[in-house]
Amino acid sequence: MKELMSMVAFAHLLYCPYTKVEESFNVQAMHDILYHRFNLSDYDHKEFPGVVPRTFIGPLFVSLLSSPFVILFNALGMGKFWSQYIVRGALGLCVIIPFFKYLNSIESYFGKSFTKWYLLVTISQYHFMYYLTRPLPNIMAMPLVLLALHSWLRRRHRSFIIFSGASIIWFRGELALFFGTILIFEFINGWLTINRLIKVAVPAGFILLCTTILIDSIFWGRLLWPEGEVLWFNTILNKSKDWGTSPFLWYFYSAIPRGMAFSVFLLPVGLLNDTKIIKIVLPGFIFVFLYSFLPHKELRFIIYAFPLFNLAVASACHQAWNNREKSKIRKLFGYGFAAHIGLNFIFTIFLLNVAKANYPGGVAIARIHRLASSNENVTLHIDNLSAQTGVSRFTQIYSNWRYDKTENLKIIENETLLEFSHMLVEAKSKYSLNLKPFRKTYDILESIEGFSQIHLNYNMFPPIQIKTKPMIFILKRKNEKTLKTLENMGKKLNLKKRNETDEGVETLEKFEKNVEEIKNDKNDVVS
Repeated sequence: MKELMSMVAFAHLLYCPYTKVEESFNVQAMHDILYHRFNLSDYDHKEFPGVVPRTFIGPLFVSLLSSPFVILFNALGMGKFWSQYIVRGALGLCVIIPFFKYLNSIESYFGKSFTKWYLLVTISQYHFMYYLTRPLPNIMAMPLVLLALHSWLRRRHRSFIIFSGASIIWFRGELALFFGTILIFEFINGWLTINRLIKVAVPAGFILLCTTILIDSIFWGRLLWPEGEVLWFNTILNKSKDWGTSPFLWYFYSAIPRGMAFSVFLLPVGLLNDTKIIKIVLPGFIFVFLYSFLPHKELRFIIYAFPLFNLAVASACHQAWNNREKSKIRKLFGYGFAAHIGLNFIFTIFLLNVAKANYPGGVAIARIHRLASSNENVTLHIDNLSAQTGVSRFTQIYSNWRYDKTENLKIIENETLLEFSHMLVEAKSKYSLNLKPFRKTYDILESIEGFSQIHLNYNMFPPIQIKTKPMIFILKRKNEKTLKTLENMGKKLNLKKRNETDEGVETLEKFEKNVEEIKNDKNDVVS
């Protein structure tokens, strides 16, 4: 059963290998650690630092784990993009192994049969399994979160405090709400004292803080605590709202139902079945409620709570299945609850296909590597949309090509931009204004489509269809002969226009001269 989880996680990775803008810092950092090593001046964050700094601790750890395999693949002549699979796979293992330890704690608490249901429910859900290999800051924190939950269920408070402290200080400050809620429950139940907390938390917190300051100050070239700056920017200054806001209850009516899929209907059933479940799951709900006060919301911000929520779902499935032989109605519930896992898998497959269409930038750069030879002298400009939807340094596989991500190119109307041999340009169609400055000097090789909308058509099967639309156009500069011809034509056209202008001016001057002569004649007559 545990092997199935690894297989599903890596299936997600293989089906959607590209990364998006939210993962940009970590994926670029892992690339630079592996390929630039001590040459910090060539690191991506030096050129594109982002709005707030992020810690290098996660990328550094994953890169060290990945480095033997990256070295081996490079020696075998495998392309650099394979290294992105490796680092994402290594990150996935960093989450899966602590998750298995957390499973062991669940098994000791609820039993083996319960744990099997819990594992099945988790594997069938899309978001947790999809995020598991993605280098998001939230997922960098996930191994520590799972180890902290494992320690909590085992009543190992020292390791719980250390793991939770590391996840808060290094990666995600909002986890203070999550683990702070658990600590309050521990105090109320008398399982932990404040003195014990202080004795462990103060020295551990000091060491953890010094660790991130030391490592990240070296990489960033200035004294800083990255997560401290992130907290100040997002929470104190509330600048995260610039990326959009959602209603207060959005996590409850949108994020949790999407994250749990059909399992969400069994969540209240499991909570009513077992009071032990309520005590464990309640901190997750309190965390989500408290975090709802921050206007900017994303599902990944509460991903840590899903391992708790699924306990209630597993409880509902476990009890319904065990009692299925007691009556016909119980049998109906037993098989019905079990069937929801199949529905989850169907929903997962659907969302996975939606996700695959969300990386036009990754598809575009992969396509251009097939359209142009590795031996060509290529200078490729990568626009913002491409950089945000799949292009990373791992995808820049040819060392002799020059990849340029200059933002806000100043393109003056009627002037040519010949610096780049190829370009990736965001546009909705070949007639878009975005492409107008390039029409005289560039040819369109291909257009790459991305996700547009979900369309319902009851005359087809399946009735739900994923619609795509053009998003990125691949351009290639016209050859020198064509450009020379166009330039000569332009000169002739300008000369013709100039002659027409000169003739017009001459005619106007003659007209003005005639008017002046008529005026003079009139004056002579009057006098």
